[in-house]
This record gives sequence, structure tokens and C-alpha cells, in this order.
Amino acid sequence: MKKTLLIIGIVSLAFVQCGKDSDPFLIKNGSIGKLNNEIKIKQIDSIFASDSIVKINSSPNALETQGEVEIYEKGKGGTKLLLLGPEDETDPNSTIKNIQVFDSRYKTEKGLNPASTWKDVKANYTIDNIETTINAVVIFLKETDVYLTIDKKSLPEELRYNMDLKVEASQIPDNAPFKYFMIGWEPSAK
Repeated sequence: MKKTLLIIGIVSLAFVQCGKDSDPFLIKNGSIGKLNNEIKIKQIDSIFASDSIVKINSSPNALETQGEVEIYEKGKGGTKLLLLGPEDETDPNSTIKNIQVFDSRYKTEKGLNPASTWKDVKANYTIDNIETTINAVVIFLKETDVYLTIDKKSLPEELRYNMDLKVEASQIPDNAPFKYFMIGWEPSAK
């Protein structure tokens, strides 16, 4: 009798564990919450049916979602969650190429989110490349789809005004916040 109860308990626990939904805010390679790198822009309406969707560059005659799309959480103050950029803005069958993450509930498996600072990046990631632009530095991380932009206003004075100067990871202050927290996916092979 005890063995039967034990077996029933284990089987029940297994079913409960299998039934758990995945974290709707987890960022992994190839996915963020309910999205993955194979989702077509026209599927956004059904994936975020319980949220508010704002179509930025959609054609007025379009029957399906196309172009850039902003996602806002319905209720709870209408928090802006994501900005989705398709590979081809005129094609509803286009996959998502870029995602700007606004809500800090979205986080990587190592805890990095839009509210993190440079210190969190240094502690958990290896830097692949740092590119300097006019007003910011763009940081690409190894082994992840995430890339970050830090405003030059957060950098030491001597690094702000010379675009030819190569910014090194060690020159970025630990408390530097992210201007943009982005995810980039390579277009799928057709």
C-alpha cells in the first residue's frame, strides 16, 4: 500500500512539473518569453492576444500585421514591453530580426535585464565586440543574442567626443546603465 501511494505521488509530481508553463519573461538564445526566432510577424496578434499591440509601420491596406510592432501589457498601467522589428517591414511572413526590450521583468538566464548595469555584464558575460558610434557604444556579448547600447554620457569625459577612440570594456564605469537592451536574430535561411 505504501509503495502504491509513493508511486502515485511521484507520478502526480511528474505531471505537475510537466504542466508548468515556461517563464514568460525568460531570454534565451533564439527565444524571449513567448517568442522565438521562427515566429512570423503576422503571428504576433495571436501570441500577444491578451496584450495591446501598436502597429508602427503597417500599411493601411494590410490585412495582417506587418512592419514594426510595439507590445504593451494590457492593464497594469499599460507597461511597454517590447518593440519588434521584422526582417522585411512589408512582408507579414517575415520573421523577427530585432527586439528592443523595455520591461525589466525580461531577463536572461544569468539575470541580465534592461535595468541592469555594466557591472552585471562584466560579472556574467564575455564581451565579443565594442563598437563606437557618435553618441553611444554598442556592446556585443559572446554566446548570446543580446547586445547593449550605453550612452556616451555615462563614459568618462575623454571617451565622449572622439569617435576614433576605441572604447575598452575596462573603461566603462560599473554603474553605467543601458540606453538600449536589444536582441538580434539572424534571418532564417529561405
